[in-house]
Amino acid sequence: MDARFTAEQDEIRGALRELLRRRCGPAESRSAAGTPAGYDPALWTALAEQLGLPGLALPEEYGGVGCSATELALACEETGRALAATPLLGTAVLVAPLVLALGTAAQRADLLPRIASGALTAALAVPPGTALALTGDNRDDWAGGGRAGGVQARPAGGGGVVAGPGAASVTERPAAEPAPPADRWRLYGQVDHVIDGHSAGLLLVAAHAGGFARSRTLLFLVRGDAPGLLRTRQTALDATRPQARVQLRDVEAELLGADDGSDVLGALARTGDTAAAVLACEAVGAADRVLEMTVEYVKQREQFGRPIGSFQAVKHRLADVYVQLQAARSAAYFAAWAAVHDEQRVGGLALAQALEALRTAAGEGIQLHGGIGFTWEHEAQRYFKRATADELLFGPAHRLRAHAADAARLFERAEVTV
Repeated sequence: MDARFTAEQDEIRGALRELLRRRCGPAESRSAAGTPAGYDPALWTALAEQLGLPGLALPEEYGGVGCSATELALACEETGRALAATPLLGTAVLVAPLVLALGTAAQRADLLPRIASGALTAALAVPPGTALALTGDNRDDWAGGGRAGGVQARPAGGGGVVAGPGAASVTERPAAEPAPPADRWRLYGQVDHVIDGHSAGLLLVAAHAGGFARSRTLLFLVRGDAPGLLRTRQTALDATRPQARVQLRDVEAELLGADDGSDVLGALARTGDTAAAVLACEAVGAADRVLEMTVEYVKQREQFGRPIGSFQAVKHRLADVYVQLQAARSAAYFAAWAAVHDEQRVGGLALAQALEALRTAAGEGIQLHGGIGFTWEHEAQRYFKRATADELLFGPAHRLRAHAADAARLFERAEVTV
């Protein structure tokens, strides 16, 4: 692994930092998070048109830039610094890779160019930590496995559900009625805490199909204006990461890809590992910014006739934060590189370390800022909320580490032969 940044990577980071400095200061970030959409459409358009950020990791044949998830993760380090409220995570990090991996040629040709241009935003309607295999095996019943719960799917107009011995199917079509397309389904159920779910133009919903006997999890495309789809923005701890409750009441959906035994759960797990690396870089950027703010402040605030930053105890606390931040940065960069090169899945471990570094940096920042550290007007509390909210969505850190240890069989007892 070459740990040096390429000229292209440095250019992407520099251009994005400058754009966010001009367009997404603290006041702009707060204002955007408070809008009904939860982000500033003008900023999103600028990120798409000037930098190609939504399509950064998409192939050029679909209108993307042709870079990898590594560049996307490094870009998200800059959005994390600014706490930029954008639909980038749901659109480019969670949905686009799944469409690219599982979608049919027609679906990819239709959706990916619009995602790359920023014209189409998307959200992944799944329980984040579980479905993405970050805190446990995602082959459990989180998507409604069994007879109830989660989101259920059935073929549109088809059924063959028999009421009893010798009875006709309760959903049997008349002989003259044409069969619906094989990729058309109906969904019903509910998903909470869907990132950007209230404003996305496209929802990618994981649902349980096949009943109890032939249980399987599939992914479905649902238009944001589909009849029967109810979306409600939920109150979130971190306003810059808006969440929604998505209710599907017999909503028409299109199957992503083909029901041909594709490894949907494996694709979700791979996407989760990449997303964890991206989130780790984002958390590192946020921690770096809050440490920077704190260092600036302790140089200015005076006590006993001298800046508090000159006191040895304050220096030691900030040095500890700096060391923890640098360790998290190294882990995040390696995870971003490994996600592309398929060396090993370390995204969850990097995310755990980065979230802890952000929480520590924000906590120390709040304390060292004294009485203004956790007021609504100050920025330090927003970074602390980002760390806490991400742990609630994707963690917590101890579960991220526990799952990584289980996957590596770290604590399995060796068999002793006598």
